Amino acid sequence: MEEEDTGWQRLDKFLFFARFCKTRAVAAALIAQGSVRINRQPTEKPHARLRPGDILTLPLPRGVMVVQVAALAKRREGAPQAQALYQEIVEG
Repeated sequence: MEEEDTGWQRLDKFLFFARFCKTRAVAAALIAQGSVRINRQPTEKPHARLRPGDILTLPLPRGVMVVQVAALAKRREGAPQAQALYQEIVEG
């Protein structure tokens, strides 16, 4: 398996590090449902590559959220650091 570099990150790791999911297993299950989209393309692959600038559409318990990836993290940190990893896109 190819190692991640600084230019991309696994989708399940990003969802975990950005605190959208409590664990990577929960993130993988959410992705496996096929309702997560990267740049409008549905994916069922937890290992899908995510890069800064990508647009994610996430079906969350509180509703559908659309975010742009701003940065990639090396590990899971506090909420303020997690929120700095993405920018919410409000359609209107």
